Amino acid sequence: MIKEEFKLDNQLCFRLYTASRLLTQAYHPLLSEHGLTYPQYLVLLVLWEKDAQPVNDIAKRLYLETNTVTPLLQRMEKEGVLSRKRGEKDARQMIVSLTRKGRDLQKKLTDVPKTVGDAVICDSVTPDSAPDLFRMLDDIISKLNSLPQ
Repeated sequence: MIKEEFKLDNQLCFRLYTASRLLTQAYHPLLSEHGLTYPQYLVLLVLWEKDAQPVNDIAKRLYLETNTVTPLLQRMEKEGVLSRKRGEKDARQMIVSLTRKGRDLQKKLTDVPKTVGDAVICDSVTPDSAPDLFRMLDDIISKLNSLPQ
């Protein structure tokens, strides 16, 4: 007989993984019509909040390593969504900025947050309870981020 702690249905990681995968899948048709992937959309969200950021800051904001973000940024630069240039104060630093195309995508993707938000509203996740869910997930992320690598 299998121990309770080894049952798949008792694994928080499985629920989070499945929810993340299905949520990313929900974004796919909304983003692909604009030639974007979900990770590229996340980069755009960071830059729409604050343009002209160092690669390191973008990576930290997304909880990713710089070497994971760099190829993504390079592809987005080739597609004309953003530009990268050396920092004026520190030439070792690469500054990422939106192009006109990148800024215009914000207008084109205006309905995406609401569409995906509406898709996850259910009996246990309501517009009123969503902030509590965000806080719980933020606490989990913070705790896991503080663990030794």
